[in-house]
Amino acid sequence: MQRLQGIAVSPGVAIGEAIVLDNEGFRIPRRFLTRHAVRNEIKRLEAAINESTAEVERSRVRIAAELGDDYASIFSAHAQMLNDPRLREELEELIRERHYSPEYAVSRVLRRYAKVFQALEGSTMAERASDIFDIEKRLLRRLLGQKREDLSRITSEVLVLARNLTPSETASINPKFVRAFATETGGPGSHTAIVAEGLGIPAVVGVGAFLAEVSGGETVIIDGDQGLVIVQPDEETLARYRHEVDHQRSLAVKLQELRDLPAETTDGVHVQMLGNIEFPSEVEHCLARGADGVGLYRTEFLYLTGGSEPTEDEHYEAYASVMKAMGDRPVVMRTLDLGADKLPHLPTPEDERNPFLGLRSIRLALKHVDMFRTQLRAMLRASVHGELKIMFPLVSTLIELRRAKMVLADAMEDLEEEGVPFDRNLKVGMMVEVPSAVLMMDHFVEEVDFFSIGTNDLIQYALAVDRSNKDVAGLYTAAEPAVIKLIQMSVDAANAGGKPISMCGQMSGNPLYTMLLLGLGLRALSATPAALPEVKRVCRSVSIKRCQKVAAHTLRLESARDVKNYLREELNRLLPDQPL
Repeated sequence: MQRLQGIAVSPGVAIGEAIVLDNEGFRIPRRFLTRHAVRNEIKRLEAAINESTAEVERSRVRIAAELGDDYASIFSAHAQMLNDPRLREELEELIRERHYSPEYAVSRVLRRYAKVFQALEGSTMAERASDIFDIEKRLLRRLLGQKREDLSRITSEVLVLARNLTPSETASINPKFVRAFATETGGPGSHTAIVAEGLGIPAVVGVGAFLAEVSGGETVIIDGDQGLVIVQPDEETLARYRHEVDHQRSLAVKLQELRDLPAETTDGVHVQMLGNIEFPSEVEHCLARGADGVGLYRTEFLYLTGGSEPTEDEHYEAYASVMKAMGDRPVVMRTLDLGADKLPHLPTPEDERNPFLGLRSIRLALKHVDMFRTQLRAMLRASVHGELKIMFPLVSTLIELRRAKMVLADAMEDLEEEGVPFDRNLKVGMMVEVPSAVLMMDHFVEEVDFFSIGTNDLIQYALAVDRSNKDVAGLYTAAEPAVIKLIQMSVDAANAGGKPISMCGQMSGNPLYTMLLLGLGLRALSATPAALPEVKRVCRSVSIKRCQKVAAHTLRLESARDVKNYLREELNRLLPDQPL
């Protein structure tokens, strides 16, 4: 058994068979052969070795001509390893005697060889391990083909282990079959983590290099609550986690009974429960969990998945489908919230050494007004289908907000002149996610109709922590007292100005913080649909008076550790069976 610690980004526990995707996205399957297929599979392995050897030889000749024999000797060594009689004999034996597929045999044997070298001291030996991994990749390319694994085509229950998954790859996952995933890289708050939470599957990221330790088909546990990946668990560990999975299932059934009940505290205060979505299809998840509306519709994926700038009609079709599906429930659409480095159709910024502090979100939109206007026109056109609200992200100054509103006013004027219908009285709001916005709230209340606190970015900018950097991920926490005080200041200022304020982001979907947030004065929470039932359950189990006491005590604490411990104790007193 091997326990690997990563970063928990989506809660829950899953147990199952692993699919391992290497750096290039190749799937290394654990597949067994029928007896009559063995001969042909050995021939297939021989062909792969011969083709790989020829490929290595071509590289050797080219490098010898360009750089000399010393450099070309690297490839001579690779060819020698590929054709090592002992290696061939071992691979063929696994295929013949154990009926392993050639891919699985190659992965098992070469990874075992590499581990032996990795365990030896000295950089030379470590380089030898890299050579063996390189040979494994060459053979797998020949055996599996060049195509990267398409996660949307997986049709049996598995746990995906990969170096990294892009947000669009994560979005293509069918939660019915991919029960959880873990990656070597990544950090909390990344888009991949956000999408995983939206899908409601356990996920752990930032585990570090571990794929070489696992083969496809092995039993793995992914604990999205504790950030653990357990490879080849022993019987005792398996039994404990199976009990945990059973408990989660029974709790999920209990939570489903709350679907049509209001999120009302024991002293009769209603809390609005809203859903965060990435794609129009996620509206179904909101409705299935009884959401009062969509509190955050992230529109970035229209830009990320198409490869080119979306047209106004493409924007409109996506927005209109969400509005129609939500009926008379409110929908808050956030305008583009990406960095320039993520949009290939735009010029690459010349000096973007710190993307999180650079040309992104509302700054990017105001830099490319035509692109911004296109999106706003589509949103305005979709506003005729229900109650749409427009929200600007990463506003840090009053001037930025006023410029954004001017572009919106221009778009409205254009549509009016063209005779295109839209809701002339739709609400306009802004995200509160940088400290400057919090400090200027008394001025912003005069300019907008509503606010939403974006905790993912607020934590990042308040604590100066890159949320995608696993080396500092331990500093990234909503429990930091400075973050909680910024939230309190925001809520107090919005209430003083008579403007509604909600919270979106991962903090609002974590039941650990629900009592604190209600005690600070929040009455609208927007979270991934999967998180809504647990948060609603806390709301229906507690009074506002008790929440205010919890908030008052929390504000006196000095460290994130103290805050977390205290909130855990309080939640455990309220709901002893709630997973923490």
